[in-house]
Amino acid sequence: MEFKPTAAAPLCAGPDPHPRKPSFQLPPGATDTHFHIFGPMAQYGFAEQRIYTPPDALLADWQRLANTLGVERGVIVQPSVYGTDNSVTLANLKAMNGLMNAKWRGVVVVEDSITDKELEAMHALGVRGIRFNVVDVASEKGVLPMHLVRGLAERIAPLGWHVQFLMHVDDYPDLEKRFDGFPTDIVVDHFGYMKASKGPTDRNFQAFLRLLKGGRCWCKFTGAYRISSHDMPYPDVTPLAHAITDANPDRVVWGTDWPHPKHEGAMPNDGEMCNRLLDWVPDAANRDKVLAHNPARLYGF
Repeated sequence: MEFKPTAAAPLCAGPDPHPRKPSFQLPPGATDTHFHIFGPMAQYGFAEQRIYTPPDALLADWQRLANTLGVERGVIVQPSVYGTDNSVTLANLKAMNGLMNAKWRGVVVVEDSITDKELEAMHALGVRGIRFNVVDVASEKGVLPMHLVRGLAERIAPLGWHVQFLMHVDDYPDLEKRFDGFPTDIVVDHFGYMKASKGPTDRNFQAFLRLLKGGRCWCKFTGAYRISSHDMPYPDVTPLAHAITDANPDRVVWGTDWPHPKHEGAMPNDGEMCNRLLDWVPDAANRDKVLAHNPARLYGF
């Protein structure tokens, strides 16, 4: 059954179909830790409660992008439009690892009713984390539903998985205390998903930096356009990137956020997006950590 756009879930733009090569060579083992696969729409239905309808963005399309950028490994992240139906993510993860020597991982979204057997089957396919969308499920601003996420975290801890959060870190003035004793590592999307105009001295962003310094939190350099008040090259994101890298360069990873779903501004070229790393992580040794060494440890490559 084909799911069509609705007024509540309008069709969003697709990515730039002509990515350019970056101006620098990515290191061996370079990893895109955050991309999505959508479709085919005629085969896989979307969740009715979605807020956008993406065009097809298929594995072959991402493979062409990866080849252009020089990416050797990747992590498929379950997008919100499929809810907890991970069929697309798992099917593509299985296809990738079957053809490409197990260089691929996945992050899924699950119900707390999922069985241990189902989790183990996902692990065998290459899943290494669950994603929790705090932006949409938090009951009120500044309240993390820890009773929900801790239960799942305790169950996935024996598998060596992590919990990935889409959350606004500036909503939480004591973030490092909230995760004290948390049973798994955590991963935070999109530079902490705080409006970049607030700057790195924001009091609550400082709590996020303290959490990073503790060594059990990771940050994804993804989706700069989601937090910037500017178009490319997103200059207000650079101070955040420097503060995050200074806090703990061993806990930063990078991803394309391809195909940039529900981005309503000027669609970035992925080669130019990759070039932002030269500004965000100017030290070459740290940049190699972000691109290759850190994701190898986080995802078990």
